[in-house]
Amino acid sequence: MDGHSTLTASKPRPKYLDLTRIRQPVPAVVSILHRISGFALFLALPFLLYLFQFTLNSPEGFARSHTVLGQPLVKLILIGLLWAFFHHLFAGIRFLLLDVHVGLELQPARASSMLVLAVGILCALACGVLLW
Repeated sequence: MDGHSTLTASKPRPKYLDLTRIRQPVPAVVSILHRISGFALFLALPFLLYLFQFTLNSPEGFARSHTVLGQPLVKLILIGLLWAFFHHLFAGIRFLLLDVHVGLELQPARASSMLVLAVGILCALACGVLLW
């Protein structure tokens, strides 16, 4: 046997980490939700652009899209997309501030993460009330 194979065999194998059971810190949750919200907005963009174009084509198209947007499930989806937009916006601003070394310490980083979560939800709910 060569030295390499005995070296790797003596190391303990890594333990399986169940990521659903690990309690993530708030900044990590904000980062993960930033990626998820960006992906959701990216996937929803073609549908929203199609719907927007449909409303501009004719008065009948506008009436039809108004009917579609009046459905409760569609309104809930739109409120979810509003949350994704606001969360992505505020988390992006937070990350830009971190890039210029503002709020890098532990307490300000945690506070800004909590602020992003709270403001994103509040803005989505406020717009959702207007939407409903």
